[in-house]
Amino acid sequence: MKRTGRRAQGASAPLALAIPALLAVAFLVLPLIGVLVRTQWGELVDHLGSPGTTQALRLSLVVSFWSLGLSLVLGVPLAWLLARVSFPGKAIVRSLVLLPMVLPPTVGGVALLLAFGRRGLLGPWLESTFGITLPFHTSGAVLAATFVAMPFLVISLEGALGGLRPRYEETAASLGASPVRVFFTVTLPMVAPGLIAGAALTWARALGEFGATITFAGNLPGATQTLPLQVYLLLQDEPEAATSVSLLLLVIAMAVLIALRGRWTGPSGRAEQRPPPVDGVPPDGAHADPAPRDGSLGPAESRASAPREEWALHAEVTGFTRLTLDAGPGTTIAVVGPNGAGKTTLLRALLGLTPRAHADLRLGDVDVTRLPPHRRRVAWVPQDGALFPHLSALANTAYGLRAQGVSRAEARRTAQRWLDRLGVGHLGHRRPAQLSGGQAQRVALARALAARPRLLVLDEPLAALDQTTRAHVRHTLRSHLRSFGGVCLIVTHDPVEAVSLADRVLVLDEGRALQDASPAEVSRHPRSPWVARMLGRNAWPGTATAEGLALAAGGTLVVAETLPAGTEALAVIAPEAVSVHRDRPGGSPRNVWPGTVREITASGSRLRVLITSDEAPDLVAEITPQAAAELGLADGTAVWTSVKATEATAVAL
Repeated sequence: MKRTGRRAQGASAPLALAIPALLAVAFLVLPLIGVLVRTQWGELVDHLGSPGTTQALRLSLVVSFWSLGLSLVLGVPLAWLLARVSFPGKAIVRSLVLLPMVLPPTVGGVALLLAFGRRGLLGPWLESTFGITLPFHTSGAVLAATFVAMPFLVISLEGALGGLRPRYEETAASLGASPVRVFFTVTLPMVAPGLIAGAALTWARALGEFGATITFAGNLPGATQTLPLQVYLLLQDEPEAATSVSLLLLVIAMAVLIALRGRWTGPSGRAEQRPPPVDGVPPDGAHADPAPRDGSLGPAESRASAPREEWALHAEVTGFTRLTLDAGPGTTIAVVGPNGAGKTTLLRALLGLTPRAHADLRLGDVDVTRLPPHRRRVAWVPQDGALFPHLSALANTAYGLRAQGVSRAEARRTAQRWLDRLGVGHLGHRRPAQLSGGQAQRVALARALAARPRLLVLDEPLAALDQTTRAHVRHTLRSHLRSFGGVCLIVTHDPVEAVSLADRVLVLDEGRALQDASPAEVSRHPRSPWVARMLGRNAWPGTATAEGLALAAGGTLVVAETLPAGTEALAVIAPEAVSVHRDRPGGSPRNVWPGTVREITASGSRLRVLITSDEAPDLVAEITPQAAAELGLADGTAVWTSVKATEATAVAL
């Protein structure tokens, strides 16, 4: 049984592949074994303790650490540039950066000599101006080691930066952090594993550098004679000592690779990062904490705050999304529309984060159009919250205040008050990976509100939550939006959120505003087929005629209130207004079509029945389970449908 279990974990290797693989391992391992076998263990201490070896070791450490420092100062910004900025010739620059990794080291030494030598391009100028001579000097050894080792740092860090979603950095900017602050407080901490791996590899490569050093800096004891050069000299006169020093370098290199297991050499037994919590349940298995039951702001002392500031909104958006938006202080606007309608582009234009659209934006009396994102005071809550994983919930919430210059103690006190208001104050010490989905969203909301924004934009903040958690967070959000003095825009696909949270609903399609009205008006007279379907209604586009509506999909719909002939319109029919029959109905219905049942789904305590017809567009009817049983409905059942003219509404587009 155990043997079978082991085989199930991975397929056995074909013999044709296993044999070459074993030969490859032997080819790589045998030279290392040779070093171990030929080492004079009894004389190892004497060999490593000789004056020449200790001097070369000290010099190697000095050169390698100086090289590492120089690589960090120059390589980190270079890696960020390659990972984050698009510019002409970027591929060429990346190739030039990686060239020293494949270039023969002696060729690299020659290139350095021709650039920085006494007769090189810059050498004479450096010597005459600053009195600096790099060849045959320790600084030359540092320069040679940096030339061949820095690409290891750049390629490792660039990969880590490429895997980091810009959303974290953009969120930090929306909280008021400058680009430099974002880099040091968000970007670098989040790519720390890649940075450490690259730094370790860079140091190890600099420690073992030989070819470029001897060609450019020479081989002067105490000045440029590093440990690899010492091995080269010992090999000619004292091969046993050369083997001992080689063993030392081998052990150092192996130690670096072992320390980097899982980062460079593949998976290891090291514990992986905890997975994101399941909605409603944190990783430790505790249940999510519900929002305050009454939706209040919490204790009376939590209500005490600075006088409410009020910020009206005026925005003229151009580009892919084109519209004019005005809203008074305290207004909440739900932005809805199909995928690709321009909802997220609108939010990012207001944030100043996209070239696809531009917003002339005024908040209150302040024109922020030309201000960078971190100075606009527009706080953003992405769909996943984008909490900084290396900071606690309390530090996350205080981040925006700290970025705005508030003292650490005051920022933490204010952050704690906001966490208390949203019912997660007792979780301030936890990291995001230790929070449930609902808890994380409340922390993200607290972080945005604590930053004292003038405009709050929420991009589907509840989409990733289960229904129960979503209801709790929606209740909490509604309570706090009442006290918010700015304007809040919420992108959502949930009609419940649009109706329960918003004062207005902005309907977008292909970057245009189709409708901007109250939730009640949009529910009664939706001007978009997508919105009508989102609200659970049948929506058929067509053209008004004297009798009713000539449908774009074919057929005619009779309506009680007609529009002027030729008007482009949308017919809206509530599913509960559709009657389903097994035989052709008689009586008053003006709209009667034969059809076939194609799908039956549950919707609360009722059933929604999709019916297709050759004489009308697809139609959804909502009936009770009892009516479905009496009609004997099933997939493929032939039925008749009818809609009264008074139950069909034509909305001019």
